[in-house]
Amino acid sequence: MAKAATKKSAAKASSPKMDDMRTRTDDQLSESLGDLKREAFNLRFQAATNQLERPARIKEVRRDIARIKTLQSERSRSASGSAKA
Repeated sequence: MAKAATKKSAAKASSPKMDDMRTRTDDQLSESLGDLKREAFNLRFQAATNQLERPARIKEVRRDIARIKTLQSERSRSASGSAKA
């Protein structure tokens, strides 16, 4: 039981990468998202043609995209929540 509580608290802790993303503006996040989507597209083609140098980069890019989308949805939810109040 203690392990489950430890895992949950560790999951909620911010990573340095997430802290860096939180300081960015919405425009910067949107720009980064576009760049990462373009990179993911290119990585998929490299993987299909067996030219991929770092296969782990695909996973990193996917997770960075998810981080940015999470931040954007958090911000939109908080903006709509404060507008209702």
